[in-house]
Amino acid sequence: MEDVTITPITRLLIANRGEIARRIIRTAHEMGIGTVAVYADGDATAPFVREADTAIALGGSTSAETYLDLDKVLDACRRSGADAVHPGYGFLSENAAFAEAVVGAGMRWVGPTPATIGQMGDKLSAKKLMQEAGVPTLPAVQFADGEDIVAAAREIGYPVLVKAVAGGGGRGMRVVETEDGLTDAVNGARREAKAAFGDDRLFLERWLTSSRHIEIQILGDNHGNLVHLFERECSIQRRHQKIIEEAPSPAVDDELRMRMGEAALSAARSIGYSSAGTVEFLVAGNDFWFLEVNTRLQVEHPVTEEITGLDLVREQLRIAEGEALGYTQDELGFDGHAIEARIYAEDPNNDFLPAPGKLVAWEPADESIARFDSGVESGSEIAIEFDPMMAKVIVKAPTRREAASRLARVLEGMRIQGVTSNRDFLVATLRSPEFIRGDTTTDFIERVAPDRVRVVSPDELDEALIAIVIHSQAVRRAAARVLPTIASGWRNSRMPPEISRFRFARVLRGEHEKNEDIVVAYRALRDGTFEVRVDERQHAVAVYGLAGDRVDIEIDRGRTNFVVTAAGDQWFVHGPRGDVSVRELPRFPARDADDFQGGLVAPMPGNVLATHIKEGDTVEQGQLLLILEAMKMEHRITAPITGTVTKLLVAEGDQVANGEMLIVLEEPSAATEEGA
Repeated sequence: MEDVTITPITRLLIANRGEIARRIIRTAHEMGIGTVAVYADGDATAPFVREADTAIALGGSTSAETYLDLDKVLDACRRSGADAVHPGYGFLSENAAFAEAVVGAGMRWVGPTPATIGQMGDKLSAKKLMQEAGVPTLPAVQFADGEDIVAAAREIGYPVLVKAVAGGGGRGMRVVETEDGLTDAVNGARREAKAAFGDDRLFLERWLTSSRHIEIQILGDNHGNLVHLFERECSIQRRHQKIIEEAPSPAVDDELRMRMGEAALSAARSIGYSSAGTVEFLVAGNDFWFLEVNTRLQVEHPVTEEITGLDLVREQLRIAEGEALGYTQDELGFDGHAIEARIYAEDPNNDFLPAPGKLVAWEPADESIARFDSGVESGSEIAIEFDPMMAKVIVKAPTRREAASRLARVLEGMRIQGVTSNRDFLVATLRSPEFIRGDTTTDFIERVAPDRVRVVSPDELDEALIAIVIHSQAVRRAAARVLPTIASGWRNSRMPPEISRFRFARVLRGEHEKNEDIVVAYRALRDGTFEVRVDERQHAVAVYGLAGDRVDIEIDRGRTNFVVTAAGDQWFVHGPRGDVSVRELPRFPARDADDFQGGLVAPMPGNVLATHIKEGDTVEQGQLLLILEAMKMEHRITAPITGTVTKLLVAEGDQVANGEMLIVLEEPSAATEEGA
């Protein structure tokens, strides 16, 4: 065995952003290692930039201009004086050329060798290596431009998965059920792979509709030691991206765990693996098939840390310094159950499309019972250029059922205001009977269909509106310059109540917003209480505490604490069941703009990738009109009716805002339909 010298790392550059950059910085600082961040223009005020010891601007706004620009990141490495580079996950983390360049520049690469990354980076080559190592695999075939993909798909058998050769994180992936959708899926996956990885090569793989996605965490050092840290289950996914992960899996017993662990170690030994990595499998019953080896830290690594007690970033850094693992497989074990939920700025009610914007308020719940790996804070801008994940929330408990309940409660207690998030969908998933009993296959979302939105009850809406008017009248009274000692609302005669008007956008499952305009009338009584009427519903209100944005009030003999936040005419109220948002209407409403008739609007901010029609075209219902891209994901705009394109208001390359008009369609006239 080759003798390895231990050389401490003193200055670590993190070639990444967001929550994983903060996560790496935290452990590095605990180990006494200095840190350097790199950042895009839009990340200049992000928490990870401030928390690093120094930071270097990459100059640019998109992934391609910054975190994926190998030359810029390498230049920052050289300028920083760093003696090691941690790539995190995504971006250049599995780019063998980048790893090679880092090593060639005399720095340590915190990860497996460039040769190993190259072997596993090509997903098809990796499958061949696994077959040689005796690890079971699913049928797959690579194809290039001009090749007969229809024949390749028929050879494998439907459904097939179109997958990026250099992919990961759900990018560049499409499930195709029938031959009709194959060409569009290939074209979309190719564009997405090129944008995310700079490599548009694809392959086809057999797709198992109902299975489990289970992965084995591996660790190897440079002394030939190799262990696995048991399994994680990551089956609950949308857009082929994981949203809830847990360890251990409720479907894996000791016998299957041993077999999968041995298969993962066989795979790792066959390529001389070192550092942290993950061997991913699809599992159905007691059978499993190799998917890929991810030669990096995984997003979901915290659940493994929670049940084993190991800090995987620390282990990576120790290995990069030349230390031995210091433990064997027989010495490893786990206890309890850990579940992680990823919080995204996205709209589950709109096919989980990204929902960028500014976070008005971000406040984690009780941090004593949960771990929050967050990349954002109040005031953070969730931009369209990057992945919309804001944070991961991780809970460990003695049992799986307790972990699920605790995590759901922690999520409910978070303030997430200003952007649409998947928080309520995560809560509904964690509380579903199917999740509780461990029925968590990859088709969970389609099969179980958890509520994608939380329906706000009339009572909860009334309480939120009452909290707003009590808070706002107190703020106005505190700012008064005339008679400041007089109680709010005091009159020397009985006067009409104060009136405020609000608009609540009620969202029902599978439907667009329905606006409800609500009148709130309130009057202060001489005993210090208030009488409040919300539309025709009367309430008795007593105030027990007002401090900053906190309101402690009793409504109809029920006492509750609320947090009230204002952002322009928008009000956000956080209560025990979650967040409620309303807009305060002006006393004299402005004239509305003329409504568009038959118009299609952008469902999210983004860039126009392609237009497939021109003005004057006649289109059929369901026909593809144009493709938008945001946060490296594509959204297809299709015709809701058969009609004529009377206006095409955008062109390829345009950037559009949420709700911006894209296309105007005109339905055929009755005369035309009758042939007149």
